[in-house]
Amino acid sequence: VAIKKMTLQDETSEELAVNEILVMRDNRNPNLVTYFDSYLVDAELWLAMEFMDGGTLLDVLRAVYLEEGQIGAVCRE
Repeated sequence: VAIKKMTLQDETSEELAVNEILVMRDNRNPNLVTYFDSYLVDAELWLAMEFMDGGTLLDVLRAVYLEEGQIGAVCRE
């Protein structure tokens, strides 16, 4: 598993965290990371999810240049 730690300092971060949980919980797909559960630990929300080797999606996007057509194909899939 992987644990994503999110700080809940303001209403915006709370809303984003709730939206992320709802999207992961309600959308089961082999192309999406599997959400297991979430835990409130002090002032942090910990999301337990499937571990995906290779880093975060943001890490991948920073390392790879995609043409507009390729971005469209990724978004479509």
